[in-house]
Amino acid sequence: MSRIVLGVAGGIAAYKACELLRRLTESGHEVTVVPTAAALNFVGAATWEALSGRRVHTGVFSATDQVNHVRLGREADLVFVAPATADLLARGATGRADDLLTNVLLTASCPVVMAPAMHTEMWQHPATRANVATLRERGVLVVDPAAGRLTGADSGPGRLPEAAELATIAGTVLEDPTILGRGRDLAGRRVVISAGGTREPLDPVRYIGNNSSGRMGIALARAARLRGAEVTLVLAHTEEDAPSGVGIERVASTADLDAAMARMAPGADIVVMAVAAADFAAREPAGAKIKKDGSGTLTLDLVETTDVLAHLGRERVGSRPVLVGFAAETPRCAEELIALGRTKLERKGADLLVVNDVGDGRIFGQPDTSISILGPDGVIAEGQGSKERCAHVVLDAAARVPAR
Repeated sequence: MSRIVLGVAGGIAAYKACELLRRLTESGHEVTVVPTAAALNFVGAATWEALSGRRVHTGVFSATDQVNHVRLGREADLVFVAPATADLLARGATGRADDLLTNVLLTASCPVVMAPAMHTEMWQHPATRANVATLRERGVLVVDPAAGRLTGADSGPGRLPEAAELATIAGTVLEDPTILGRGRDLAGRRVVISAGGTREPLDPVRYIGNNSSGRMGIALARAARLRGAEVTLVLAHTEEDAPSGVGIERVASTADLDAAMARMAPGADIVVMAVAAADFAAREPAGAKIKKDGSGTLTLDLVETTDVLAHLGRERVGSRPVLVGFAAETPRCAEELIALGRTKLERKGADLLVVNDVGDGRIFGQPDTSISILGPDGVIAEGQGSKERCAHVVLDAAARVPAR
């Protein structure tokens, strides 16, 4: 069980922190809420206490016998501020200690994550930009806000990401605090990631598909965005929500995927093909629903679809983009998995190939994974744990690929 301090600043988005609090507590964490005085104008202390099951303190002179202004920061495994207003960002960046939350920020030796929420003009103001840069230089993970509906009729960047996304980020940082050390190492880079599973129609109601959930590709998009990249997610079928702040290109079939990737890859610095593309399609999809004819069998005439990763490898000019492929295999042993991966890496023309064993219901649709990353000289990295954590391992490897 991890100890989390959930800081809540005084913005209308404070109501979203209630759902974040519920998600964190239901995940087994011990959460202490520290709202600012302004935050209590939006959500009262009774709500925070009921949802957290813990006493809420709002001032440095509350529970002075426990020395809360120092103890909370020292004992926390994570300090997560959502929403972080422009005012709180400014006070945090300048080292103010004028309320309990800013004291916690000054005494915390654990990872600190801040999720800003404010009107677009405030987010884009040079003062706010400077404060965010200062906090990031000090190792604080400042999550870029989402774009969308704000207070009133306003719309634009400055919206607090949804609670599910923030809870995912919190869980990833707790699992692997070294993620904060990456900082904004992908700033200025364009990253294109494919995710989900393509579908090939057999008739108007049936299709050939696969069990991919899209979670790995979505985790990669979120990780790249956190690290400052400009991210486009080429998204096939998935029931998962895409992360905020990334461009979305929807595709259905493998042919759609091939066209989208051919269009986007030349302008990218890194391309990650995490999609599970259907390998076969009907030669001639039926124009009407295929009916049972009483024979008890159905014969399908299938053809291979385009190998999109190999296509990208053949068409690549020079050393960019860095090309990362994925290979889901069902080997008999670990040695066979690596052997299959090495053969496929050479055939596809990629820089790196991420291989995993998906046999016996592993990996597909699951929150955790186990990966080996192959380069020209063999296994260069391995990862195990949540797909969010392993996404950073993949991006680490891609960022280290030298120019050819």
